[in-house]
Amino acid sequence: MSDPTERDTATKKRLMEMAKVWYDQMNNGEIPSITLPTRTKYNIEYDDESEVWKYGDKESVRNAGTAKSATHMLKMAYVIWFIKTQLQENRSSTLREMYYISEGWKQAKFGAQNESNYLIEDLEIITAMQREFFHMRPEEDGASIFGPIRIRENTRRGMKEIHCQDDVGEAGYNIPNNVENVELVDHDASCVIAIETGGMFSRLQENGFDEDYNAVLLHLKGQPARATRRMLKRMNEELGIPVVVFTDGDPWSYRIYASVAYGSIKSAHMSELLATPSAQFIGVKPSDIQRYNLPADKLTEQDVSALRAELTDPRFATDFWRKEINLQLEMNLKSEQQAFASRGLDFVTKEYLPSMLSEIGVLKR
Repeated sequence: MSDPTERDTATKKRLMEMAKVWYDQMNNGEIPSITLPTRTKYNIEYDDESEVWKYGDKESVRNAGTAKSATHMLKMAYVIWFIKTQLQENRSSTLREMYYISEGWKQAKFGAQNESNYLIEDLEIITAMQREFFHMRPEEDGASIFGPIRIRENTRRGMKEIHCQDDVGEAGYNIPNNVENVELVDHDASCVIAIETGGMFSRLQENGFDEDYNAVLLHLKGQPARATRRMLKRMNEELGIPVVVFTDGDPWSYRIYASVAYGSIKSAHMSELLATPSAQFIGVKPSDIQRYNLPADKLTEQDVSALRAELTDPRFATDFWRKEINLQLEMNLKSEQQAFASRGLDFVTKEYLPSMLSEIGVLKR
């Protein structure tokens, strides 16, 4: 559904179908209920066809049999009404704004931001539609793109065509919250490098890596927003551009890669839309810390616990990750992307990245 009007109509229909189910249940003398998958890492399974991790068969049933459960379903009913209204009025709101708007919903008022966020995710699962189709926006900005790719964006001021290298400043092109309004026109890219930190994004820009290797640079801004992951997926799937992920060398950064390549546990219901299974991790690897003698810090207790948890996470159940994580636990060290500066400001773009990208077959040397 590329047409916004058709999309809004289909979304309203799905939401009202939910309300009708509850109405029919009550009309038949039944307690209104909904069924949802259990949302933990123990209920995600690898789907061979889509090559992403999705929720498995474990489910939980919520009904209005208790005051607490009935209140939850009342809140869901209010949210459905709220979304339906803003679709009719062609308005949008942030998740935070909806939380504050609920102040006027009396018994349906949310007690915390996480509660309202979680409910929107429930609606995504039940309707099989993205929250962007609800006209709901997150607080965080999307990533920045800088490189040889041309896009066409449908904005409130009309259609705009932008070359993400020639028509933008150093900050790059900012990915909008709803990337379904963006058309990928053409490109001259060898790969997309998804970069965790702003410092490394700027280093690659200043060193001209985008020009020297026809690389699209994408600043993830830490844990990537959903719009960022969706854009990576589209660039890879629609244009056939290889995606590689370049992060710090710590357990939290490995989870950034996992969310890009395999999908996050929290949004496993959206993995087919958001995950890029062919995305490859190039570093910083624990073996890089050893190989290049990078400046490093000792792991904290939290780091060690996170690494051990990753050893039981099905998304990291490969020989590569088991070897790298066990090596890191053995070394008791972690390092940052910018530690490569210890070998000179040009090392990362002249030596490390060309070598790593050649090793995985993205660049031909």
